[in-house]
Amino acid sequence: MSVKDSPPPRVRFAGESLEVMTKAATARRTDAAVSAVRSFNNRFYTRKIGVLEEGLLKTRFSLAEVRVLYELANREQPTASELVTALGLDGGYMSRILTRFKGLGFISRRPSHLDARQHLLTLTAKGASEFEKLNVRSNREIEEMLVGLSPAERVQLTSAMASIERLLSPEADARNEPFILRPHRVGDMGVVVSQQAVLYAREYGWDERFEALVAKIAGQFIEEFDPEREHCWIAERGGEVVGSVFLVKSHDEPDVTKLRMLYVDPRVRGLGIGGRLVEECIRFARECPYKRITLWTQSVLLGARRIYERNGFRLTKQWKHRDFGYDLTGETWDLELDRTLS
Repeated sequence: MSVKDSPPPRVRFAGESLEVMTKAATARRTDAAVSAVRSFNNRFYTRKIGVLEEGLLKTRFSLAEVRVLYELANREQPTASELVTALGLDGGYMSRILTRFKGLGFISRRPSHLDARQHLLTLTAKGASEFEKLNVRSNREIEEMLVGLSPAERVQLTSAMASIERLLSPEADARNEPFILRPHRVGDMGVVVSQQAVLYAREYGWDERFEALVAKIAGQFIEEFDPEREHCWIAERGGEVVGSVFLVKSHDEPDVTKLRMLYVDPRVRGLGIGGRLVEECIRFARECPYKRITLWTQSVLLGARRIYERNGFRLTKQWKHRDFGYDLTGETWDLELDRTLS
């Protein structure tokens, strides 16, 4: 038999067998992983959190409906398309949920001034009350689930959850990206004015008179800046400006400082940036020291009002006006500073 007619060396055949065996082993491992994930989802976790029940948290609402309520409570006047993107739901399904919520009196909607085809959604007092009940019930059920775990086991559990989220949803790391607070620098004032003018035009329809006002406040801050008694905080995340606030002295009352132009980019609401900005204002004011912080806002800015209230501010004055092209209720909120806390 010639070399040409000789059978292939057995080492090559063995290599091919090893390749086949490796593929088979990989397939078995994949099957095992799929089985484990399905078992965790279908046989354990969905039962543990009550997803298989007709109503989540023993209520009349489905999981999707509760998630929509959560987003409505934690976003400032989102559109239906924004909710669809945030939750990954079908547009028709979202429309049916919102129609049901409208019938229940949970939401109000009004056309966006930038796109008449879109409607800005807001929870009514009834809707906010319903969400608060669900929120309390959800916290209670989770507390009951964790009650038997030691502190170390709770850390182990939450670490495992973070690992699952990181491995299956890499974009979650972007959500968890930290923000920094820094002083203002050249170029920031133009960004702040533009962000606020565009946001309030889109969400509330305020005209260019509001843009003129914020431009005036920002310009005056730069021209008269007193670093010993005034400060601007810029919130930055991923190299972008996503929030800002100013603390300026009152020319009429030396012991009073004004909190002005609190802003948080809609994309990062819910990360605690607004609260941190206000807390920094209070800390700085106590160190100066001032006796009182005062601020001017509008009754429709519900998210900002909640932050002020949580930090001890009290509503002291209200009045009607049309400064920005609409009937609005202006408000003054004050915080009396206790120097013993500084």
